[in-house]
Amino acid sequence: MGIQRIHHVAYRCRDARETVQFYRDLLGMEFQLAIAEDRVPSTGAPDPYMHIFLDAGQGNVLAFFELPNSPPMGRDQNTPEWVQHIALEVESVDELIAMQRKLEDAGIDVLGPVDHTIFQSIYFFDPNGHRIELAANTARPGMHAELKRVAEEMLDEWSRTKQAPRHAAWMHGDADFKPLDP
Repeated sequence: MGIQRIHHVAYRCRDARETVQFYRDLLGMEFQLAIAEDRVPSTGAPDPYMHIFLDAGQGNVLAFFELPNSPPMGRDQNTPEWVQHIALEVESVDELIAMQRKLEDAGIDVLGPVDHTIFQSIYFFDPNGHRIELAANTARPGMHAELKRVAEEMLDEWSRTKQAPRHAAWMHGDADFKPLDP
């Protein structure tokens, strides 16, 4: 027995309707269902909530809770805002650019595209303050296999030095380190 996939990932939202409209109308995610309770099923605590579920493609579900009786949302002040984000994949760089235009036309500030060598991304915030990344894969043949091959070595080196491992250099144009051929 093992993990088959992520059933859903849940975040908090300020307003369930606004959140559905953002993800459905701007990002094209289908609104699948909503669950609302006046008591938390796992604890029995009286705490009304609305739990919404959106289709993120290929069986992936992004969910949100609106919690009207809780204090206003905040974020971890000890973690830079670029760290915690929701990354969603698009089919191509052309689609990424089209999504960027659509978001900017809707008045949303978009950062990017940013070239990460194996993919390109744009970044923006949803109405709840969650950072969203849209990514289009751009890896050349052999890149993912090479990253997998050196993953343990990179982790070991990072654990010892807390510096970017030498294995990462080829991703940024270091001629002394070449990925394996496919």
